[in-house]
Amino acid sequence: MPDVTTIDTDIVSTITIQNPADGSTVGEVDCDTPSAVEAAVAEAAAAQADWEALGAEERARLLCLIADALAEAADELAELNRQETGKTLEDSHGGIEAAIGTVRQYAELGPVHRGHSLRGDRLAADYTRHRAHGVAAIITPWNDPVAIAMGLISAALISGNTVVHKPSERCPHLGLRLGQICEEVLPDGVMSTVSGGQSVGRVLVGNEEVSLCAHVGSSSAGLDIHLRGAAHGAHVIRENGGNDPLIVDSGVDPQWAAQQAALGSFANAGQICTSVERIFVHRDISEDFVSALVAEAERVNGEHAPQPLVDRNHRRTVHSLVSESVNAGAQALTGGQVPDGPGAHYPATVLLGCRPGMPVIDQEVFGPVAPVCIAEDFEEALGLARSGSFGLAATVLTSDMGHTLDAVDRLRVGTVKINEVFGGAPGGSAEPRGESGSGFGFGPELLDEMSTTSVVHIAPAGGQRR
Repeated sequence: MPDVTTIDTDIVSTITIQNPADGSTVGEVDCDTPSAVEAAVAEAAAAQADWEALGAEERARLLCLIADALAEAADELAELNRQETGKTLEDSHGGIEAAIGTVRQYAELGPVHRGHSLRGDRLAADYTRHRAHGVAAIITPWNDPVAIAMGLISAALISGNTVVHKPSERCPHLGLRLGQICEEVLPDGVMSTVSGGQSVGRVLVGNEEVSLCAHVGSSSAGLDIHLRGAAHGAHVIRENGGNDPLIVDSGVDPQWAAQQAALGSFANAGQICTSVERIFVHRDISEDFVSALVAEAERVNGEHAPQPLVDRNHRRTVHSLVSESVNAGAQALTGGQVPDGPGAHYPATVLLGCRPGMPVIDQEVFGPVAPVCIAEDFEEALGLARSGSFGLAATVLTSDMGHTLDAVDRLRVGTVKINEVFGGAPGGSAEPRGESGSGFGFGPELLDEMSTTSVVHIAPAGGQRR
């Protein structure tokens, strides 16, 4: 997600949240002081050895209790999500259901996360075993706050780590309630939640007792976390910004392709890590595709209660990128204007005549904006899609198997999707590239990230051999 104005707790001591749908005040949360953050880390460090010594089966039992508690609080959490971020109730419930499933998944995977037997001397035993890192600092975003947080938290906990969680300052009430639900199940000190903005995150990550940092958010914040954590030897995993391309090949149904593009660009008001950010359409079908995409955008804009952006600061960022691109020659076929009225709404927007060098092509917009570039052929579209410094995901709509294989081979991203902008089998785990981050952030492989691996060699005493 893009860099946006954050709350710096060196300047303010409280966070006031407004509902992005109507501008009403949701509430106010106190920011944690540096000393409070240090105390949370110290408590987590003191609790870690006993937590790891419980064993994976007991930790799994407690995770299942957390999943049960999340299910009981689903309506409350969904409503907090709606009020603080503008996410629809339906989507909020979907994120909570995903979180519950993920917690149960790691409760099942943790006890069978095994080492490997190694081939050595016939009278020796050689194998690997996993150990916890220690204290995990987990910093999560606002766009899917329950699902993302619980994926990282549950993987860290089942691996024997204790957790200090900093939720986004854009949904602090939700973050605190989520932490309370977990903490009521867990032993004292095993998990705590700290509230605040950039300063709180920096104090947390910079603490030398933190040995693992997991972050989902902007590339700028991710780089800062990486440098601060690595400075004292912490293991850092991060899923950061993306500028995901969509290639629309000739030979596909332009109406269907436009529906896929609209879903990828406008779902959750474009505020999904793997949203479609750049569209490269083959000239042969471009006219019909663009016409259908405009119709899709106007359908979204005609909905009774379209989803707003998370707040007005973010809306200013999105509109600035759109305006700069229009000034550089892009044409707004629909949308592109800040609406009157309260809240932080922004219309689904289709831009034509886009090209590299424009902000909507080179940067992550993270809003309901579909920038369209017309390519002369598939090779040009693929070359444009390969450009840039991000490497999160990419989608290709094509009926040509050769083009499919070429795209899979040449697109240097964590996830390549063919003929579907969202979706995938359970357990798929990818490593982002470039400014999009590093390490496995989900799936079974996340347990490897949350653990250290030791090799054990046992030989007979006294050098006995037979």
